[in-house]
Amino acid sequence: MMFGGSQSRQPFIPKKHSAMSAQALTQFGLKHVAKGIGRLATDVIESGSGSYVTMVGGRKMLDFTCGIGVTNLGHCHPAVTKAAQSQAGKLVHGQINIAFQKPYLDLVKALLPLMPHNSLDTFFFWNSGSEAVEAAVKLARHATKKQNLIVMQGSYHGRTFGTMAMTRSKTIYGQNYGPLMPGVFSVPFPYCAQCSIAANSNAGHGFDNCCMDPILQLEHLLKRETAPSDTAAIFIEPVLGEGGYVPPPPGYLSKVRQICDKNNILLVADEVQSGFGRTGKMFAIEHWGVRPDILVMAKGIANGFPLSGIVSRKELMDMQPPGSMGGTYAGNAVSCAAGVAVAKAFQEEKILENVNARGAELKAMLDSSRHARRTASVIYDVRGLGLMIALECKPGHGYASKIQAKCMEKGLLVLTTSIYDTIRFIPPLNITTEDMAKGIKIIEDAIKEVAKGEDPVETGTKGEALE
Repeated sequence: MMFGGSQSRQPFIPKKHSAMSAQALTQFGLKHVAKGIGRLATDVIESGSGSYVTMVGGRKMLDFTCGIGVTNLGHCHPAVTKAAQSQAGKLVHGQINIAFQKPYLDLVKALLPLMPHNSLDTFFFWNSGSEAVEAAVKLARHATKKQNLIVMQGSYHGRTFGTMAMTRSKTIYGQNYGPLMPGVFSVPFPYCAQCSIAANSNAGHGFDNCCMDPILQLEHLLKRETAPSDTAAIFIEPVLGEGGYVPPPPGYLSKVRQICDKNNILLVADEVQSGFGRTGKMFAIEHWGVRPDILVMAKGIANGFPLSGIVSRKELMDMQPPGSMGGTYAGNAVSCAAGVAVAKAFQEEKILENVNARGAELKAMLDSSRHARRTASVIYDVRGLGLMIALECKPGHGYASKIQAKCMEKGLLVLTTSIYDTIRFIPPLNITTEDMAKGIKIIEDAIKEVAKGEDPVETGTKGEALE
């Protein structure tokens, strides 16, 4: 095989033994990997680079899932990869209960100036988003000496035993696992596209003029079910994640903050999915200028290396006695080194500018499709911030899973989400103009084909969201 010069590139044709190997691997996985894991497809990913993943059989696909919002800087970002490789040759496991380790402290130093409020100055790192949420639960209960927690309907906080009780996006996550952790109460999130008050207000209420009924319901909850004196914290995703990529209307989060201040309740911002640039700001809560007492982070923090964390003000964190927090792999040295490289990339590569520019391009196409004569019958709502964008389809036809499958047929990975018929788009934050244009064309064509009544091959999840 020749490379370079004027040699034309030939299309990749998978070798027969490669295809057979991929099929064999798939069958092995189906036989030996836990059935409780839902997955989009039964293909086997072999490698990833930038905005693309390549399957064992040789198929290259544009990835608008980013491992569910994890590889925000694209697969195998060169600087992140280099940092991890270098750290792996120095120290892999510097257990935090033994001593400080330098990458951990370097990451704290790198993250401090990126926090949405200067009161967030003391960190604890763990491994996964669910663990970080549970760390926030521990901190909130210990600091306030109160037990009860309030979460939002439609929220996703994890699948560990504690976070199952807090997740209210779908029943599948807690079904038949009870009894779950007690002391968790839920209230509606301001999902204006599905609000019955807005729908019956003759356009008097909507996203830009929210009825704020969810605030009234929160106030009622504190009078009827969990007294403020028993309530430790309100947990909220600043942009509802697995519940449908729903941003709150103007003024809502400020009112929640006021309720917390009035009743001595901590406000916990779960930014596991919305943090690290996904919405066009480093953390989504910055869009509304609201101060959280505790901020939860994971996913994009280390671009694929297992790492999560919480940050709060020192006076709260210092209430916990030594030994009450920890974990064998918490704040792994290689993951922390990767996290430092991620923070540096945001500063040096103008990531947020790209997020807002590419997000505007994608949203413009979706808005146009929503109002176009040929596709308006399919689309119910378009919403989102930055590159955390949702397309909600009109109910009763399974449009979202059909569009998803059409995209996959054309070489694009996308995910559905929510109990409503919704697709979420999670492309890399540093996606190029060319790759975004390619993805937009695939999505637009998929919507048009589904609107014409073309049925695709079903995806592996039959439209069920993974997380």
